[in-house]
Amino acid sequence: MFSRIQLGNQVEVDPEEIHVTFDDVKGCDEAKQELKEVVEFLKSPEKFSNLGGKLPKGVLLVGPPGTGKTLLARAVAGEANVPFFHAAGPEFDEVLVGQGARRVRDLFKAAKQRAPCVIFIDEIDSVGAKRTNSVLHPYANQTINQLLAEMDGFHQNTGVIVLGATNRRDDLDQALLRPGRFDVEVVVSTPDFTGRKEILSLYLTKILHDEIDLDMLARGTSGFTGADLENMINQAALRAAIDGAETVTMKHLESARDKVLMGPERKARLPDEEANLITAYHEGGHAIVAYYTKESHPLHKVTIMPRGPSLGHTAYIPEKERYHVTKAQLLAMMDTMMGGRAAEELIFGTEKITSGASSDLKQATSIATHMVKDWGMSERVGLRTFDNSKGLVAAESLGPNTVEIVDAEIKRILNESYERAKAILKKHTKEHKALAEALLKYETLDAEDIKAIMNDSR
Repeated sequence: MFSRIQLGNQVEVDPEEIHVTFDDVKGCDEAKQELKEVVEFLKSPEKFSNLGGKLPKGVLLVGPPGTGKTLLARAVAGEANVPFFHAAGPEFDEVLVGQGARRVRDLFKAAKQRAPCVIFIDEIDSVGAKRTNSVLHPYANQTINQLLAEMDGFHQNTGVIVLGATNRRDDLDQALLRPGRFDVEVVVSTPDFTGRKEILSLYLTKILHDEIDLDMLARGTSGFTGADLENMINQAALRAAIDGAETVTMKHLESARDKVLMGPERKARLPDEEANLITAYHEGGHAIVAYYTKESHPLHKVTIMPRGPSLGHTAYIPEKERYHVTKAQLLAMMDTMMGGRAAEELIFGTEKITSGASSDLKQATSIATHMVKDWGMSERVGLRTFDNSKGLVAAESLGPNTVEIVDAEIKRILNESYERAKAILKKHTKEHKALAEALLKYETLDAEDIKAIMNDSR
C-alpha cells in the first residue's frame, strides 16, 4: 500500500483507488493503442533501455470535450498500477505570486521520489498557455516556465511520465509541444460508427431495455461524443421512468437523441392552423427534394411537432459513415435544405415566404462557401483556397476582381441549388400535397409512411 503524500492542498490518488482499465474505455481504439505503449514503458522500462531507447517524457491527449481524455489517463494508471498524481490546470492559478510555480515544483518533487509514476494534468491549456509580455500579469509566465523546466530542464526526471489533456491545443506554448517535453501527441477524436456502437452497447447494459436496433442508433448519432451518447441513454431512461414504462424502448432513445440534437419537444402542436399549414408544406418540401435527389441521405422521419426553436423537423439517417464528401453529395445536401423555402414560395407565393428557413439557408451558405473557398469545387475560381482569417478573404493579397468572383460563385451555387429544388417540387406537386396533408393529420411520419404516400399519390 502506498502512503499518501500531501501536496499543498492536493492529495495523491493511490493506485489501488483507480479501477479503470483499457477494457472500460470504448470507441477510441487508436488512442488506446498509443497509450498501451506508454503502459508498457511504465511496466518494464528496462526492456526499452536495453535497446538504448528513452522513456517518453510526456503524452498530450488532444480532442474535443467529452471524448474520454480523462478516462484514458485513468486507464493508463489503472493498467500500469503505478502511483498516479492528478492535478487540474486551474489549480495552479493562484493569487499569490509564485504559488503556481511552487505547486509545479512540489508535484514533480513528490513524483520523482516515487518513479516510475504518472502525473496527469487536466486542462493543461490553463497552465501551459502561450507566454505573454503583458504588464498586467508580469508573473503569469512563472508557472509555465517552471513546468517547462521540470519536464525537460537541467535536472532529469526519469521514470516520470506527464500526461496532459486539452481541447485547445492551439493555445499551448510552442516550447511545451516540442519533442523532449510532450513527445507523443494522441488525438482522441469523436467516435466513428463502430466506436459509437461499442459505447452504446456499454451504456445500454446499465439500463433495462427492450430489443434495440444498435446499428440504426449508431448511424443516427454521427458526430456524438462518448459523453453525448451517455447523456442520450440517460435521458431515455429518465423519459421511460416518467412515462411509467417497464423498459427503455427504441422510441425513448430516438426521442432522447432528438432532444440532445435540437432541444426539448413541446407537448402540443401550435394552436395556429396557418402556421401549421406552412410548416407542413415547408417540411414536406425538404422531404420531397431528399426523396427524389439521388445522392441525398435516406429520410428517417418528418414531423411538424415543435422542438427547441424550430417548428418542425426533417431527419435523415446516413447509410454509412462518411469520411469525405463528394461534390454530388454536397449539392444534394444543399438542394434538400433549399426544399423548405422553395416549397413556401411555390405554395404560398413570394410575398408569403417566412423566416422559417433561416437555419437551412445558413447551412447551405456554409457549404457553398466551403466549396468555393476551401475545397476547390468551383471552376471559375479554380483549385485554390482562401485564408479566412481576415473577413471574406485576406483582402491585401487578392485583387478586387477575385473577391467579386468568389462572391459571385457562392451566389451562383446557391441559386442553382434553389432552382433544382423548385424544379423537383413543381414536378411532384401531387406527392408534396399528399405529404403535407398527412403531416397535418398525423404530425409525425417515418420512412415507411413517406414511401407509402409517395407510391400512393403517383
